[in-house]
Amino acid sequence: MSSPTRNTTKNMMPCVPCDSANISHTDIEDSLKVFLSTDVEIEEKGCNWRNVANIFKIGSLVVVWIICSCALMTNNVQVQHMHQLSISSGQTKSFLILEELTNNKIKITIEGALLPSCYENMSVNWMYIWVQLVVMKKPVTKFQPSNIRLIQNISEVWEVALVPEKLIGVVPEVTHEKTFHLNSIKVGDYNYSLLEVKFSTNMQANFPLSVGYNLQPINTDFGIIYAGLVLVGLYILIIFELVHRTLAAMVASTMSVAILAALNARPTMAEIISWIDVETLLLLFSMMTLVTIFSETGIFDYMSVFAYKITGGKIWPLINILCVITAIFSCFLDNVTTTLLITPVTIKLCEVMKLNPVPVLMYMLIFANIGGAITPIGDPPNVIIASNVDVIQSGINFGTFTLHMGVGSIIAFVVVYAQLRYIHRDLKLFKYNEPTAVQELRREIEVWKRAAASLGSYSKDEDTVKESLLRRSFTLLGQLKLKVNHTSAPEELYITNLKDLQQQYPIKDKVLLIKSGITLSLVICVFFLHSIPAMSWTALLGALLLLLLYDKEDIEGILGRVEWSTLLFFASLFILMEALSRLGLIDWVGKQTQGIIMSVDHGSRLTVAIVLILWVSGVASAFVDNLPLTTMMIRIATSLADNRELDLPLQPLIWALSFGACFGGNGSLFGSSSNIVCAGVAEQHGYRFTFLEFTK
Repeated sequence: MSSPTRNTTKNMMPCVPCDSANISHTDIEDSLKVFLSTDVEIEEKGCNWRNVANIFKIGSLVVVWIICSCALMTNNVQVQHMHQLSISSGQTKSFLILEELTNNKIKITIEGALLPSCYENMSVNWMYIWVQLVVMKKPVTKFQPSNIRLIQNISEVWEVALVPEKLIGVVPEVTHEKTFHLNSIKVGDYNYSLLEVKFSTNMQANFPLSVGYNLQPINTDFGIIYAGLVLVGLYILIIFELVHRTLAAMVASTMSVAILAALNARPTMAEIISWIDVETLLLLFSMMTLVTIFSETGIFDYMSVFAYKITGGKIWPLINILCVITAIFSCFLDNVTTTLLITPVTIKLCEVMKLNPVPVLMYMLIFANIGGAITPIGDPPNVIIASNVDVIQSGINFGTFTLHMGVGSIIAFVVVYAQLRYIHRDLKLFKYNEPTAVQELRREIEVWKRAAASLGSYSKDEDTVKESLLRRSFTLLGQLKLKVNHTSAPEELYITNLKDLQQQYPIKDKVLLIKSGITLSLVICVFFLHSIPAMSWTALLGALLLLLLYDKEDIEGILGRVEWSTLLFFASLFILMEALSRLGLIDWVGKQTQGIIMSVDHGSRLTVAIVLILWVSGVASAFVDNLPLTTMMIRIATSLADNRELDLPLQPLIWALSFGACFGGNGSLFGSSSNIVCAGVAEQHGYRFTFLEFTK
């Protein structure tokens, strides 16, 4: 995307050596890398240190790759064999395990017409099945009869709710799992024992059931440590920018799966694919496609000029409008969609006003997360909370949710705005440290470099085009050196003549604008109404319709501008979070939270519960994906409210959880999906903000 002064820059006399026609690809690429990284003299002085650090980084990552490869290749996929049983009413059914125990843990899996966990607290009149592990001992001494059997209970009783009898064979099968910690077995004179699983039910009819077991379940004591190390490693790679965030997420997710394999719990490929939230990826892909085609009309440039006009070219009125619009849109659309729509306008508007878009985009993300917390549909954690059965039964509907969350969110909006206004009271913080012309040339060189890197060497024509792109980059590099060497002070704020801007940025394709506007309006209306089909399918159908209406041959160009690296980053995060959950990290956080609440006196438990849920969900959401965290925390909140000894109301706990999960997204760059999407779109436009910049 070009800026208003880009044309004059391109017409400058290029500073290229006279023998530039003989420059090779390698010479051009090396020159670009050396100049664009940091100051040349500093880089030359620290060249040896950088080389050593780079070798150490690559070597460490290769070692990690080797370890993961060995773990994945030497451990087979765990296959769960299920056995069929039929449990009669009033009788106990035994399932014999002939294999020898190797530790004091065993995981039992049952599958059948079981009630999902989220419905278990709805009524006390359900039918149940009870599961318990017992050991049957046989004496072998000559003084005791050989036909005597001694049965000893070695586990607690597991109670699982069943569906009503008339629904057996109608509802789909549900799977429940539980890891039993076996009590110590006093062998005494008995040196031979058999392990049995006892089943009983209060259902009047025979109940069919599938049973499976694993004698070597994951040791969560070590799994939590491994999960924590993987998470810390991921953030080290991202914070210090050792590798690209997408590659870091891929490495971390591969490590987590390799750890599962080493712990004899390697998932199948079908399981790993099922961990990925395809609907979220489909929604993001579809909205990226819609926004890309929409940008072809020139509407974002036009809206930027219009916003420049109504704000009078002043910075804070511009930021005020962006923050308010973003917060309002995030209330009724999900904040990811809002970010996709607002980010291109913000970037273009900042380019028009010669501002650095990075701090403005950060403001926009903060208020997108605040606005998304107001309604049950504004942020994915709120969707999980509002759809919970216990939450619905407690009397929380759309209006109640919006009323309670709206008051707190408005207060947060005002406080955060005042804080940001005070911190950035000096308008120089919105300006570039370098002259605008230098910044524009740097971004243009990056665009030419990415275009050259996207071409292969499959034909002579591609080599020719690639060489032309690299030579153009080298020409711009000469211009950039002139700008840096002859410009010592930053430029004054550039005030563009409104008429010139309106002439330079008109609507390019009015017909396509009408098509795009109608399609996008239909998609947003369906989003707001929440009708069928689902949001992901609605967005996909809208993108497909707009691609048909686009009616041009350069579809590859449109699809090429989709943020595929962002989609891959999300997919890797989904796998990572599910693997960390299986290693026990998420459950450990929940148990620690619940244990602290139970440890205080009765009169202070509600206050402690609200504060703890708020801060645990807020801090944890800044570092892990808030979707599995919210799923775990909603279970904790509902179990605390169901505990008669605690006697805690559910609604205050729900508000604390929602505030923590939504506002926690502002804690880091990867705390919210909208943050990641915005960072990807900004990077595509040549602007990049790091993890540390956002966290500050």
